[in-house]
Parts: sequence; structure tokens; C-alpha cells
Amino acid sequence: MVLAQLGGSISRALQQMSNATVIDEKVLNDCLNEITRALLQSDVQFKLVRDMQTNIKKIVNLDDLAAGHNKRKIIQQAVFNELCKMLDPGKPSFTPKKGKTSVVMFVGLQGSGKTTTCTKYAYYYQKKGWKPALVCADTFRAGAFDQLKQNATKAKIPFYGSYTESDPVKIAVEGVDRFKKENCDLIIVDTSGRHKQEAALFEEMRQVSEATKPDLVIFVMDSSIGQAAFDQAQAFKQTVAVGAVIVTKMDGHAKGGGALSAVAATKSPVIFIGTGEHMDEFEVFDVKPFVSRLLGMGDWSGFMDKIHEVVPMDQQPELLQKLSEGNFTLRIMYEQFQNLLKMGPISQVFSMLPGFSAELMPKGHEKESQSKIKRYMTMMDSMTNEELDSSNPKLMNESRMMRIARGSGRLGRDVMEIC
Repeated sequence: MVLAQLGGSISRALQQMSNATVIDEKVLNDCLNEITRALLQSDVQFKLVRDMQTNIKKIVNLDDLAAGHNKRKIIQQAVFNELCKMLDPGKPSFTPKKGKTSVVMFVGLQGSGKTTTCTKYAYYYQKKGWKPALVCADTFRAGAFDQLKQNATKAKIPFYGSYTESDPVKIAVEGVDRFKKENCDLIIVDTSGRHKQEAALFEEMRQVSEATKPDLVIFVMDSSIGQAAFDQAQAFKQTVAVGAVIVTKMDGHAKGGGALSAVAATKSPVIFIGTGEHMDEFEVFDVKPFVSRLLGMGDWSGFMDKIHEVVPMDQQPELLQKLSEGNFTLRIMYEQFQNLLKMGPISQVFSMLPGFSAELMPKGHEKESQSKIKRYMTMMDSMTNEELDSSNPKLMNESRMMRIARGSGRLGRDVMEIC
């Protein structure tokens, strides 16, 4: 993940402080200097970093702390709170209500992944029972309507656009009116990408906003934008009423600190982050769990939510009963592999466990791990029901394993690992 390197640097700074015999002013300053350096290298705006350091020093006054206080824990908590404050503007975003029509307008820079994010946003709510629709008001970029059409068709979401009409305001109004009549409860308007130097495009964006009267304007920001994030986000906020931020391309190697700066510029909360190109690589953003994962402290509640999402409630007691009795079969393993793949990218799942971070799984290793799991599942597909449902490993005898090995090549060589 983009901010994994930043999280690793901050975690190491806190760990070095914890290893010190005595926590004094010098140790605290060394720790804060390391954190400051990490944030600046990750392209977080200088003023935000300076304010954070000042606030921590005010909170952690070592001279005023009585003996017996856990200074390490107090410093760690102060860093955690300040990072949360940096990402949390203190006000919630507008949330669509099922059954009541909401218009959501997407704005952002060229190349930020806005059109793909529109579809991901629609798909997320569609899975939760909403009736979304997409309107392509991007008449500036060649192929914009084709891209939205292709994405929407794949996700089975209704869409509206035009190959001949060049007025984005007219398209937006017609699309919104049409889907309101069709009782869609979430109408998403995709607009042209633009940057603050393009005065005409900014005026066009304002006109689309005035004509459609959106309940929410979402600023989509590429996590790799860096130092320019603050100024660009501020320009959008001054033209339209940005109420939320979605950060895309969080699976890249970019610095990503600009994402923190954009929140400060728009004074709007991050509501989702895009973690890949696929439709389901899109997750709800929650400040405290995110910062906790960033610092390697895990996110147990998020981990349990993921499990509840993929394992039906009625199956959970039965699974726990089998495991408590020591009745672990290859079929159970197969089902858990299926559930693990449904939970999303493996590095994302691991980062929810305390002590793990996305840094522990370098880019490329994740695909390798997922491929190995799929090989195991393919291998189990060739087994009989008796072999899958038995908790006796001796049932899979050596000659049976050799037959699979001879017939399956590399797949067969892996059979020893699960038998």
C-alpha cells in the first residue's frame, strides 16, 4: 500500500524510543524528528507536520509527568491521536439513504481514476441493496463515455451519456431527471478531469453542480499527487462544495502523503480508498482503524467485520464447533481458502493483524501467495468426497499422492504441503 513505507518509518521511530533505557527530552526529540522526516519525505505538507510536532510536545510534557507514568505509551498515544486528527476534519460526510433519491457528483484531476471510482462507488452501494445509476457528463476526454459504459455494463448498473451532445450541463440534467423518474436512489454524475489552472473547466464544473444540485460532491484524488495535493484540493473546494474525499491508487509505490494534505485542504473526510483496479478493491475508510494499521497496531474490529462479510452467520457456530472438536478436514480448508480470497488483497487482510504491516508483503509476493492458494484449491478439486471430508490424513496414501504428482506436474509436487 502507498502509505506502508510511511507507517513503517513511524513504527520504527516509536520502537527505537521504546528501546531506550530512559525516556528523556533527547529521546522524545529524536523520535519526533524521525517521524517529521518520514512525513515530509512522504509529501505531507510542511505546515501540517510542524503543527503535529508542536501539539505532541504540548501534550507530552516530560517534566510534568509523575513517576510511574508509562511515558512510552503516552507518546505513542499522542502520535496516534495527532495522525487521526490530521485525517479527520471532525465532521461526518453526507450518507445516502436507501429509498430516497440522492445525487452524488464526482470531481477531480485528470488521471485520478475518477470514472473507475464512480463505478466502484455505485457497485459498493448496489451490493448493499441500493439502486444506483451512472451519468457521464465528461465531454472533454475522448473515450470517457465508452469507459463508463464498459464499466457500468460489467457491473450491471444503468448508465446515461451521449456521443453527440457536447454540453456537459445538459447531459447531467437529462441523466439525473431520467433516473429520478426510474426511481434510482443513488444517481452518480461523473465530470471531466481538470486542474486549477483551467478556469473554463472550473466554471463548467460549477455550472454542472448548480444545475444538478448534488447532495454530495466527492473529490477524487490520486495518492501519488504529492505536494500539489493541498493547493489543488483547495481550488476544488473554493469552486464547488466538496463534502468528501476518495483516495485512489493506494496499491502503488508512490509517496502518498498528499492524501493527508488533501483532507486538511478540503476540511472533508476521506470516505473510501481505492486499493486496486478491480471493482471490489475499494474499501470504506475509517480513520482510527486506518492509522492503527498504518502503525502496525492492527484492526481487530475490521478483521472481524471482514470475516462476518464472507462467512454467513448461520455457518459460524457450526465451523467453531468442528474446530473445537479437532475435526479439521480438507473441505473446511477449501472453504476457508475461498473465504480468504473473498476478503480482498492478502496484504490488506494481514495489515489488520497486530504486529503485521503491508510492508511485510512486498509487491509481487501477494500475487504469488494467491496463486499458491488457488493451486491448492485446484488440487483439492481432484480429490474424492471421502478424502475431502475425512479428518484422517492417512486416508490420502502415498500411492494416491504419487498419482496426483505424476498427473499434475508442479501441482502434484505441492500435495505434500497440505497432506
